Amino acid sequence: MPMQFSSVDAQNLRLMAFDVDGVMTDGRLLFGPQGEELKVFNTLDGHGLKKLAASGVTLAIITGRNSPMVAKRAADLGIEHVIQGREDKGVALEALADSLNIAAHETGYAGDDEPDVSALLWAQLSFAPANAHDCAKTAADHVTERRGGEGAVREICDAILALRSQA
Repeated sequence: MPMQFSSVDAQNLRLMAFDVDGVMTDGRLLFGPQGEELKVFNTLDGHGLKKLAASGVTLAIITGRNSPMVAKRAADLGIEHVIQGREDKGVALEALADSLNIAAHETGYAGDDEPDVSALLWAQLSFAPANAHDCAKTAADHVTERRGGEGAVREICDAILALRSQA
């Protein structure tokens, strides 16, 4: 069943932030022979993010880990706001929104686990992928049909864009 939320919420959205591991990726951590960390991102998600940004929504990444791959992916997608190494994601999201002069009712967040709960509760629009931990699913307003790293981000972007185009 497609996500259902207010077109007013979609129209008001000015900032959409995403966790990485478990949302933009499938949550697995892959390590190369030299100990380097590898991440697999979905190109469909990337296109959805570009479309959402083109609609006027500021994009952000807030992640608990520090990873050069996240910085690279964000740069490739034109995502300017990247906050890494933060477990206090609600505090990080609120501080970012404040710095951009954006209110909670103009903010969205997608996360998949306990460190994301405060951000999921603070944002007006909140999403968890199908394979998220139960605590994130409970805190989120909407749960995607797709799993993290397997099109969940694109599903979120498409749902927002569909409602924004109805204006």
